[in-house]
Amino acid sequence: MAETAHEAQTILANLQALIPDLESVYKDIHSHPELSMQENRTSKIAAERLQSAGYEVTPGVGKTGVVGVLRNGEGPVIMLRADMDALPVHEATGLPYASKVTANENGKSVPVMHACGHDMHVTWLIGAATLMAKSRNAWRGTLMPVFQPAEETGAGAQAMIDDGLFKRFPKPNAILGQHVMVGSSGIISTRPGVITSAGDSLQIRMFGRGAHGSMPQSSIDPVVMAAATVLRLQTIVSRELAPTDAAVVTVGSLQAGTKENVIPDEAVIKLNVRTFDEDVRKHVLDAIERIVNAEAEASRAPKKPEITLLDHYAFVKNDAEATKRAVAAFRSFFPSDRVKDTQPTTASEDFGSFGTEWQVPSVFWFVGGTDPETYAKAKKSGTVADLPTNHNPRFAPVIHPTLETGVEALVVASQDWLAT
Repeated sequence: MAETAHEAQTILANLQALIPDLESVYKDIHSHPELSMQENRTSKIAAERLQSAGYEVTPGVGKTGVVGVLRNGEGPVIMLRADMDALPVHEATGLPYASKVTANENGKSVPVMHACGHDMHVTWLIGAATLMAKSRNAWRGTLMPVFQPAEETGAGAQAMIDDGLFKRFPKPNAILGQHVMVGSSGIISTRPGVITSAGDSLQIRMFGRGAHGSMPQSSIDPVVMAAATVLRLQTIVSRELAPTDAAVVTVGSLQAGTKENVIPDEAVIKLNVRTFDEDVRKHVLDAIERIVNAEAEASRAPKKPEITLLDHYAFVKNDAEATKRAVAAFRSFFPSDRVKDTQPTTASEDFGSFGTEWQVPSVFWFVGGTDPETYAKAKKSGTVADLPTNHNPRFAPVIHPTLETGVEALVVASQDWLAT
């Protein structure tokens, strides 16, 4: 392990000279965010960077995904993944490189922002891939950086798989990925087993009978029906699950009607479910269906509600042995106080699809992106929950040392598998 750390230090000796360029790349991508499956500019940057470093580059995998392959003698194949897409969020960070971009989404013009940190993920992977290519004498095997589209819609990983990722490229011995999160910048945290939750988003259409607002007796009011449903859904976690069975059920949208004195014909509920266990997931989804149908029946709805699955994220489950190996590599390189254990998070990711469907061990970890002093003060005062999280319009990782840490982590973990 000491030898692996030494080789990683050799590769990373060029990092500081590369930092100004990587910072420029990061700010550029942050200023030019692109929605899911629209990442044309970002994927072009990734492809050009890989090509200039000497990788075999295949663009357009899963529409906008990019795969690089660098063969460097006999040895393992290691896949590194970064997601590229941004969100329909209006940026409120006040940064000089803040996004002013708008884009078309479902026929509407929406603001776009890298509110989840994928701009940092892309920059990390460009940095790690560049450094590994510059120091080929320090490792043996094949490195395969993958820039994935559409993580935010849960479609990107599967799109690449459906486009022949498993047939067109070498099968890895391990798949590695990371995500910037709220937490002291420079800190790496992970765990064996489930690290991110399964996520299910549903749309529920509830049907009633419209009428004049002054004549409610002539209606079957879908607003009341939907409101009762929303309240009843809150009892799934509080009354149907054991306190040890973690789950989240969030109603994020309830839409009905357009005028105050018109009772509409229907209401639409959109909700999100997060779970860490497949049995719990099934129980929650079954309970949602039961409650929705029961409330509709209790209201004399003219027809059963329509329940539509909008998207689904599987659990991200870290392979135990591969995680142990990655953590040992981190601890051989970073000071001990910078490598932490973590609890599972209710955030969801489609990273796990690669390892699960390819039947390859995978490891996913978090990198803190919050200014260390700001985070320490918030922790001391009990206000960590007030810090802007991923998907918040004010989410803005501090560039340093977040940028350096992410590049170092990818190189250190990769090098452990690819050591000469």
